[in-house]
Amino acid sequence: MDLSKIFENNKKWIQNKLSKDSNYFKKLNEGQNPKFLYIGCSDSRVSVENLMGLKPGEVFVHRNIANMVPAIDLNSASVIEYAVEHLKVNHIVVCGHYSCGGVKAAMQSADLGLLNPWLRYIRDVYRLHKDELNKIEDENERYDRLVDLNVQEQCVNLIKTAAVQKAYRDRGLKVYGWVFDIKTGNLIDLKIDFEHILTDIMEIYHLD
Repeated sequence: MDLSKIFENNKKWIQNKLSKDSNYFKKLNEGQNPKFLYIGCSDSRVSVENLMGLKPGEVFVHRNIANMVPAIDLNSASVIEYAVEHLKVNHIVVCGHYSCGGVKAAMQSADLGLLNPWLRYIRDVYRLHKDELNKIEDENERYDRLVDLNVQEQCVNLIKTAAVQKAYRDRGLKVYGWVFDIKTGNLIDLKIDFEHILTDIMEIYHLD
């Protein structure tokens, strides 16, 4: 695509918004008050606001390869801290998607350079659940199940953080694990029992 086309598209988008609401950008400039923090994959096929049917300002978004929440990643940690402590979001969604290139790459034996340490976290998820995953004969089904389990483990990583634990106690913040099925367009709630997980891990990860 010619880059000039992008700026032409931008002008058309502005005109479209102003034709429907002459104060659209004035209101947008007044600030944000999102109720959701969405942690998703950087995959170019996933459009967050469209996927959730929400408008700009209604969801705070963080994206990286394979929707990860590693403890040592200052980027995701800063986003979580800002969203929970300052924006006061009450819902955090970790959303994976089927046919995830990051998940598939993690299961290759190839040396992927700088990606290696990042993808190692996904390999750790496989290691934790290898008995279940190794029983799945179809490779694509196994990858899809790993997507589910990766979402679950990243939600667990969220629950381990001090900001999330405090907001859970103080105002009932909730964590959700979702998957977007690119093949059908469906958004799937994995219905992970976080109350049980929270109770199970709190002996080790409880933070005052």
